[in-house]
Amino acid sequence: MSFYRWQDKNLILSCHLQPRASKDEFSGLHGDSLKIRIKAPPVDGKANDYLIKFLAKQFGVSKRDISIISGELSREKRVSISEPEKVPERLCIVVPS
Repeated sequence: MSFYRWQDKNLILSCHLQPRASKDEFSGLHGDSLKIRIKAPPVDGKANDYLIKFLAKQFGVSKRDISIISGELSREKRVSISEPEKVPERLCIVVPS
């Protein structure tokens, strides 16, 4: 299974979040999930808000175009990105024609 799938023009990512990291980055795979390291602590929803901000910047969309489908209180999350403008090269995501 892949860490991503397309649902019409929306990109669905399976993510494994590592909060309180030294820097923000995509750091490979964790099982069938994309491991994402972020600086924010997992307190009062700060990590989720920060994840949305990070993904919005990486995929060239606004924060309102990103939603957490499942896993709001977990490190394992499913995230929907509505019509991404760009895809980070290092993720090797195949964009449908």
